[in-house]
Amino acid sequence: MAQQGNQAHGVKFCCSMCLDLLKDPVTIPCGHNYCMNCIKTFWDVEDKKNIYSCPQCRKTFIPRPELGKNTMLAELVEDLKKTGLGAAPADLCYAGPEDVACDVCTGRKLKALKSCLVCLASYCQQHLQPHYDSPAFQKHNLVDASAKLQETICSLHNEVMKIFCRTDQQCICFLCSMDEHKGHDTISVAAESTEKQKELSVSRQNIDQRIQDREKDVKELQQEVEDINQSADKAVEDSEIFTELICLLQKRSSDLKQQIRSQQETEVNHIKNLQKKLQQEITQLKRKHAGLEKLSHTEDHIQFLKKYPSMSDVGGSAGSPRTNIDHLWYFKDLMAAVTAAKDKLQVILSDKWPQAEPKTRAELLQYSRQITLDPNTANYFLVLSDRNRKVTNNYKNKPCPEHPDRFTNVGQVLSKDGLTGRCYWEVERNWRVEVAVAYKSLGRSGKFNTYAFGHNDKSWALRFDTRYTFIHNNISTAISGPQSSRTGVYLDHSAGVLSFYSVSDTMTLLHRVQTTFTEPLYAGLWVWSIGSTAEFCELK
Repeated sequence: MAQQGNQAHGVKFCCSMCLDLLKDPVTIPCGHNYCMNCIKTFWDVEDKKNIYSCPQCRKTFIPRPELGKNTMLAELVEDLKKTGLGAAPADLCYAGPEDVACDVCTGRKLKALKSCLVCLASYCQQHLQPHYDSPAFQKHNLVDASAKLQETICSLHNEVMKIFCRTDQQCICFLCSMDEHKGHDTISVAAESTEKQKELSVSRQNIDQRIQDREKDVKELQQEVEDINQSADKAVEDSEIFTELICLLQKRSSDLKQQIRSQQETEVNHIKNLQKKLQQEITQLKRKHAGLEKLSHTEDHIQFLKKYPSMSDVGGSAGSPRTNIDHLWYFKDLMAAVTAAKDKLQVILSDKWPQAEPKTRAELLQYSRQITLDPNTANYFLVLSDRNRKVTNNYKNKPCPEHPDRFTNVGQVLSKDGLTGRCYWEVERNWRVEVAVAYKSLGRSGKFNTYAFGHNDKSWALRFDTRYTFIHNNISTAISGPQSSRTGVYLDHSAGVLSFYSVSDTMTLLHRVQTTFTEPLYAGLWVWSIGSTAEFCELK
């Protein structure tokens, strides 16, 4: 009781502005006491009005009163400090607008430290003491001070809600479980809260892992930026040989540098956009993690269960948005071309420099080409339709006349026109179909390796059955990627680039070839099984 008396006296010697023991106490004309710095700061704000007031009684003074230290009050405060009270304890601070006030205090209420879920009241340190001292209160459930105690009471039966109904996903009281929730799957609020805490822990671990993955992606992307910059700088350095040549070569060198820097900017911007998205996701995940961390420390089971559904969903995809595109291929190819120029200057000058490969479907569609099939190349079992853009394998097909360009042993067909320059097309297919490109000089019969798409050095093919397989020169390579019924093919004949894409809501690069094409290429389809179909899409 003596300690409580000292604490009560301590409150009297607290500044009503900072709620701490008075520091350099001053007494203003109305008789109220403040810290010297507190009242000066308050009056500094009122300087503009030239009217000065007391923060407690609102009495005004003109002019601004002179302030002098109240030595007697200062000595009393020092004596109070020597008794061990020191500064006013946090539990003796007065309740502010956002604090939970003690329900027992009269007059100006102190800030509550704890709330009792049995008494449904909140207490400051002084009025909380009986819950610690009296055996009658020992079984009461104390939690951090909460302003939402009434939400723990059933609105129908005015009973504390200690049961959680899993059927209806809500907290209920005992009478509810005997009435409208009878027969439902129920459990104690504490047990359900413990269960959800475990799920919360898993969610936090998942977020931690995703943060680590994204941070790793950001570092790897930064390394790619550095590699791109180094490769671009090296390419620019190698291109300096053109300054030793005639004016035409000097102009070519200038054009080349601009092209390199443009590609460098494109590649770096692409990666930096990925970095920005990843950093945004990391920020969101950290914010989510902080929310989950705060929620995990909630002692009020009711509040925890109310907030849990909106907080537990991690959201988003755990996979990485990064692609497997080699961002350095352009610079490597360019440096190789520059080196070759030293020995084959005339050939290189008449050739085209590598062009930046499109990365989005919109960019690819700029090079779209309508493909028409050549009936004279179609195997006997193939049926062409839709203006020779669609092919179906049908063994009941009517016999067709012999032709030297016809594939006689397998269900293959080639396009009518050859492809050069930059081209893009898409194929809609079902199962067991190969999408290919080939030289017209490809065999039509004889040994299997002379005419089958992908089994020679005159054709390149991507097979689709239960998985993707790329085949060239009789070498098969398993390809991973999202399964889709539509395949995109991009060809840059002069640069020797051939790329296959999986096309759905997004574009995914499946495989990319870098080589030298010596003849015009023809689009090809190999429809393996009876009933299999493939069609060149009309692109807009």
